Amino acid sequence: MDARQVPSFSEAFRTWLRIGLLGFGGPAGQIALMHKTLVEEKKWVDNERFLHALNYCHFLPGPEAQQLATYVGWLLHRTWGGIVAGTLFILPGYCVIMALSILYAGYRQVPAVEALFYGLKPAVLAIVIGAVLRMGRKSLRTPFAVCLAGMAFMALFAFRVPFPWVIGCAALLGWLKAGRDRAAAPAGAAGAAVPGDAEPLPDHVHPDTGRSLRTLAMWSALWFIPVAASGWLAGWDSVYAHIALFFSKMAVVTFGGAYAVLTYVAQQAVENYQWLSPGDMISGLALAETTPGPLILVLQYVGFMAAYAAPGALHPVVAGVLGGTLAVWVTFTPCFLWIFLGAPYMEKVRANKALSAAFAGVTAAVVGVILNLSAWFGLHTLFTRVQDWDGPVGLLLPVPVLASFDAGAFALSAVAVFAMTRFRLGMGVTLGLCALSGWAMKLLL
Repeated sequence: MDARQVPSFSEAFRTWLRIGLLGFGGPAGQIALMHKTLVEEKKWVDNERFLHALNYCHFLPGPEAQQLATYVGWLLHRTWGGIVAGTLFILPGYCVIMALSILYAGYRQVPAVEALFYGLKPAVLAIVIGAVLRMGRKSLRTPFAVCLAGMAFMALFAFRVPFPWVIGCAALLGWLKAGRDRAAAPAGAAGAAVPGDAEPLPDHVHPDTGRSLRTLAMWSALWFIPVAASGWLAGWDSVYAHIALFFSKMAVVTFGGAYAVLTYVAQQAVENYQWLSPGDMISGLALAETTPGPLILVLQYVGFMAAYAAPGALHPVVAGVLGGTLAVWVTFTPCFLWIFLGAPYMEKVRANKALSAAFAGVTAAVVGVILNLSAWFGLHTLFTRVQDWDGPVGLLLPVPVLASFDAGAFALSAVAVFAMTRFRLGMGVTLGLCALSGWAMKLLL
């Protein structure tokens, strides 16, 4: 990287704040915004290096767009640059989600607010269905990939297999499939070159064992000290300890982006911990879809609602703010660890064909995971009552009560899908139109 391209720290700070404020549209929109700003306009990094960093972030658990911002910030201004870039990417959305969570918790029973969310929920279903279609077209290009996606869907939807097991098995099957393909390949066959492999790295990003150990120690402490403190101060059976431990686990297994992990989070938060209702969970996703920042900030809303419902000696709003902040801390602190610890070894990671094959298996399975999410949201959006049916060999199917079918929600979902696929309406416009339509249907008809 040419030293003349490196901006001042203050200029980078303003740019990262602007990206954080304008980061609507989910990871695809956020990555496109960063590419336009950092590569095309500012020319702080070239296209090959940007894609090189993005490919690495796709290999990591957690939100790839936030990690990409952290990586580029670190590349430009070392550790403090990464901290500023990653934090400013989250901060605007954190503030908005916190304010909306407080309003929702206090006023969700107000008819006008309830009516707006009645329209938002079908639009969220349409957005998730769109994610399934996009991921499917991109990832399911072989019969093996289609099979992995189908097995992942059935494992989660019909047998309630834990999410980490699904991801682990998909990675193992991808690795085994690649090994078989290599064994069957003609002798001397070479793999495709990876773009940017020959590009020199800046001096400060070369691997250093001592620095790596210091990075691991410091960021692990920043991650786990709040987890331990929540258990020691509030008790290991408290909602705060449960939030800290649950979302710390999510930070390790959230491969495939926010949509991939939301099914597991939704099922655990609603059915296991009973922190919130299915309708509340869908409302939280609607809030996250309409605010800047990573979609995974919906976990902040879940943490807020969990602590708000069990405040203990604290005021419910204070408890909710603590719960939401704790969820954000244990979700995003590991993201900084992954970047600062692993980025210097990126070249080795990308050159490892076995690891690449394992993540190819995960990518295919993620389509089935998102399909499970759309099925879960669809059932709880289109039907007001859903029951579990116990079948043979561990089968546990969610079955809707047909009499509880909501024709209005179905109509709004169909219109939202049509608007986004046929007329290419943006997510924000679609959400706004559906919210107004739901408000009209509930209050005026």
